[in-house]
Amino acid sequence: MTIHDFTAKGRNGTSLDLSTLKGKVLLIVNTATGCGFTPQYEGLEKLYAKYHGRGLEILDFPCDQFGHQAPGSDDEIHQFCALKYNTSFDQLAKIEVNGPGADPIFKFLKEARPKDDASEDAIAGLRGLLAHHGLTGAEAPGDIEWNFTKFLIDRDGNIVKRFHPTTKPEEIDAEIAKLL
Repeated sequence: MTIHDFTAKGRNGTSLDLSTLKGKVLLIVNTATGCGFTPQYEGLEKLYAKYHGRGLEILDFPCDQFGHQAPGSDDEIHQFCALKYNTSFDQLAKIEVNGPGADPIFKFLKEARPKDDASEDAIAGLRGLLAHHGLTGAEAPGDIEWNFTKFLIDRDGNIVKRFHPTTKPEEIDAEIAKLL
């Protein structure tokens, strides 16, 4: 099984059959518009502008599970991102990434890559910050820690790497370039 075996719900009620993205390198990200990591949209858009012509697709899945940081409708979220960060990559319908309501795509991603590339210091730092604000991230092994966890997928639909929310988009530029 690969990522190409799934379908995602589009923000307009449409469906995106991920098999149509065979041959593309994918960066799948759970996002939020009111998060400390929201400025990463700027870096994501820069990656998209740089590599889209060579076969990169970014799939943005807004998620409101973490501190209610993605309020609003799918259209409101899209308008915010387009106006504030000039995003032009695919933004899909809001989903859940953890727990019993987790989207099947994220269940698959988490099972295939239960850990990310972060150092213990980065993980501890994020968890300390969350605790300071009375928030919790991952509750079960393999869970998404917070908004802006990123999964890099090769042209054949295989998950290559999982990146921690603190990993900035520009830090994964070289990883993307290798797959293109």
